[in-house]
Amino acid sequence: MLSIIIFLPLAIAALLAATPRIPPRAATVIWLATTVVELALTVVVWLSGPVPAGELGWEEQLDWMPGVGASYHLGVDGFSIPLLLLTAVVFVAVAAWSLPDRDRPRAQAALFLFLQTTVVGTFAAQDLILFFVFFDLSIVGMYFVIAGWGHGDRRRSALRFFLYTFLGSLALLIGFIGLYLGADPHSFDIVALLRSGTHTAAPGVALAVLVAIAIGLAVKTPTVPFHSWLPPAHTDAPTIGSVVLAALLLKLGTYGFVRVAMPLLPGAWRDAAPVIVIVGIASVLIGALLAMAQSNVKRLIAFTSINHMGYIVLALGAAGLAGADATAQRLAITGATVQMVSHGLITGALFFLAGILRDRADSYELDDFGGLAATAPRFAALFGVAAFASLGIPGFSGFIAEFQIFAGSIGAAPITAIALLGILITAALLLHVLQRLLTGPTTTRAQGFTDLSGRETAVIGGLLGLSLLIGVIPGPLLSMIEPAATHLGAILGG
Repeated sequence: MLSIIIFLPLAIAALLAATPRIPPRAATVIWLATTVVELALTVVVWLSGPVPAGELGWEEQLDWMPGVGASYHLGVDGFSIPLLLLTAVVFVAVAAWSLPDRDRPRAQAALFLFLQTTVVGTFAAQDLILFFVFFDLSIVGMYFVIAGWGHGDRRRSALRFFLYTFLGSLALLIGFIGLYLGADPHSFDIVALLRSGTHTAAPGVALAVLVAIAIGLAVKTPTVPFHSWLPPAHTDAPTIGSVVLAALLLKLGTYGFVRVAMPLLPGAWRDAAPVIVIVGIASVLIGALLAMAQSNVKRLIAFTSINHMGYIVLALGAAGLAGADATAQRLAITGATVQMVSHGLITGALFFLAGILRDRADSYELDDFGGLAATAPRFAALFGVAAFASLGIPGFSGFIAEFQIFAGSIGAAPITAIALLGILITAALLLHVLQRLLTGPTTTRAQGFTDLSGRETAVIGGLLGLSLLIGVIPGPLLSMIEPAATHLGAILGG
């Protein structure tokens, strides 16, 4: 089943690429139909039942490169299933959003289907080399999305994105080789490495390997100080590119922490935990402060992503702090995983809304807008909901995530409460944006602003509706994540 979910989009992408006579509208419809099938298959995996702690569901394993201990090994657990569901939902939304597009729709559909394969493959991989292959190929796909369909200084932004993230991938590969060499017997299989341990008698070497892996994942996340590639990439990317980048590709970094760095190097993670917590706090506060300084709505949302991803890093670092009890660890790790899902839904909706500004008025600048509540009430309503959801208001998924993150983090180290200032700063800036965009005199650009269509309303409303559903009924999501979080906490506590 997992192989079908991974490679079905790639097969359809190849079909679209090899069939130039497919009408433009038909290519997008095929893309949308494929994403709907992917969502249905992923729901089947989810409904098959919870995966017990420390085990894998839907496991597949075949020899691939036996001479170096690498295999085609797939499997899912409480960390990966929620992200697979998020991936399926986001790509359905992106394909539905693209139905009217007329700019090389066949090539665009093929490229995004390729991207879907890379994201799903990363979340399902249980072998380090397989993980790296999918992780690295996602960079290639997003490079062509920004360079081919972006705007502004798109080629420079695409090149900057590629060079930054590719450098991070090289650091990640060095770290994976270090894990391989530190295992006895040598292996790239994550499950085998969990059983045998890596660098158990060489803490200094283990810490060096963790640094390499952490840099590679931090660039992708991104965290301070590896964040400078993100705002220009978002600003110049097409709307659907920004949605996939924010909702999914950033999660490849944070997912790598819970899948690879923490369980395979628990001792080194505990040693590095204070530094990781500091990096998380810095990302939360600096991301929020930089967002406050922006007049470009899309850049502002990009900086809030750095802020929100900082909460995840903070929580995962706090879970490794000395003295963290099992309950605090479980809360922090569970909250971090819920935040991955929540950020994908809410920030994906915000980037769709930012894209509407450019589509209607060819601008992202706050100074160009005002009074949109009068001319575009549906846009105003959904932007207001998305902004408050991003703040972690009760009733939405962000509250469930941030409550657990801070309960676990403060329980492990009270000093982490300083990161609460990030929520206050973000609240101030998002309320400022709401006032500038939606209230006051109607500007010239706002006077001719067309409100959201039914399709646009359904896409954005669907993402925010899922955030609301998680916020009101979090049990199904939490029941998926908590066994895996408890197991990871036990590994860290060892």
